[in-house]
Amino acid sequence: MNLYKSCALVAAMLSCMHVRAVQTSAPSTAEVFAPGVISGPANEDCATFSPDGDTVFFDRGGSGIVILVSHKQNGKWSTPQIAPFSGRWGDHDPSMAPDGSFLIFTSNRPATEGGAPDGKSAPSVSGNLWRVDRKGNGWSTPVRLPDVVNNNPRIYSPSVVRDGSVYFQKADETSGEFHLWRSQYQAGEYLAPTRVALGDGGTHELDPAVAPDESFIVFDSNLAAKSSPDRLFIAFRQADHWGPPIDLSDVVGSKNNPWGAHLGPDGRSLYFTSDRRSKVSWPRTPQQMQDDLVRWQTWDNGADNIWYVSLASVLDAHHAQ
Repeated sequence: MNLYKSCALVAAMLSCMHVRAVQTSAPSTAEVFAPGVISGPANEDCATFSPDGDTVFFDRGGSGIVILVSHKQNGKWSTPQIAPFSGRWGDHDPSMAPDGSFLIFTSNRPATEGGAPDGKSAPSVSGNLWRVDRKGNGWSTPVRLPDVVNNNPRIYSPSVVRDGSVYFQKADETSGEFHLWRSQYQAGEYLAPTRVALGDGGTHELDPAVAPDESFIVFDSNLAAKSSPDRLFIAFRQADHWGPPIDLSDVVGSKNNPWGAHLGPDGRSLYFTSDRRSKVSWPRTPQQMQDDLVRWQTWDNGADNIWYVSLASVLDAHHAQ
């Protein structure tokens, strides 16, 4: 039995197990996530969580990039460590399966051990999708998804749904624009991807964050104005297609290029990346200035950080229709 088929059995078993409910604690106005610990002085994005919400994987980098892991202990996040399956290559965009049985991420590692990095002509910007499976308290050796999925040297930003299928972004080989695709996971195999139709076309779509039941998708795009900075949008499933995208600027804010959407373990909170900075008013007391200095030195320096906000207002309004 191949790795994917055996893990499908594990996933089925885990899906029958009781997982304690995760209560949403996301704020109604976007806040930086775990400042000084997860969101630090470098660039961070792509927070993805274990089902109980007590473990988070994310990536951090500058000239290189690596996947880190942190655990919640006594209500506080631990100092992030390099994930056991990361560190040798440019790894990023982790996405946890809803049941926690496996994780898919992007990497420029070679397809075969000892080979050249993925994307030989530009390994720093190239990537394919890789998968690690939960093994007790550890993880399996990373396995590259099959060529039917990895049919392009620029494939990023996976989002795993409940049945194991994966959404991702892929560069168009002609235009270079990114669009979203979905590969159905069926009988232990990934099938040929199909294009995800969102909006009226003529735009790019990036960084899908898909509800486990595929009832909605959050993504970033230049839909609002073809040449404007990207914004985050949400689209709800309507029978066999996606409904019209809804601009989330009122929820996340439209400034400072919000991108990199991921859903929290409660399914009602949104984690995203932004280089926004905290507002400063004048005059400042000596204590306020000291607090500002600490913040500037720990995370608030214009680098990308992870932010989070509740999606409850948007989801509840949709369900009330």
